[in-house]
Amino acid sequence: MRQWKKSLLWFFTLLVAGCGHSGEQSQAGDPAITAKKARQLIASGKNLEQIPKNTWRQLLTPEQYDILWEKGTEKPFTGQLLNIKEQGVYVTAGCRLPVFHSDTKFESGTGWPSFWDVYDKKNIILKPDWAWGMKRTEVLSSCGEHLGHVFDDGPAPTGLRYCMNSLALDFVPQRVFDGAGQ
Repeated sequence: MRQWKKSLLWFFTLLVAGCGHSGEQSQAGDPAITAKKARQLIASGKNLEQIPKNTWRQLLTPEQYDILWEKGTEKPFTGQLLNIKEQGVYVTAGCRLPVFHSDTKFESGTGWPSFWDVYDKKNIILKPDWAWGMKRTEVLSSCGEHLGHVFDDGPAPTGLRYCMNSLALDFVPQRVFDGAGQ
């Protein structure tokens, strides 16, 4: 995706959803990066790894921070994105990376938004996860955000179920997403 398209998409989502906490200075002990500078990095889509955790704490709600950076999980059947049927793209709540399209969303009955394929494979990292005493596959964004897990019990054609936390994602309607590229 072109940089200006990402920037326009980020700008729109800031207008619609806000950006969580509004503090501008990073907390003591963190590298000198302000929330304003972090927003500029997010809009550019570059050097996102430079954003320290305490700055993310300022940019996200406490619940989003817990899921994205502390690997938390929201309660099933509570997420706002679970029942969205509109056409569009799901982007990560922090770094704003497009990761899933509504065309691949399906009702899994698990209580979390589920997808059978990713939108852009370069925006996803799969990592073995041995928490809870069993092997699972964690789904991270390419900037390190924890999104959920992927399982091999999904529908055709992939047989995969990307089980995501609603709070880890934001939904961008297709008309807006397409409009960001014009």
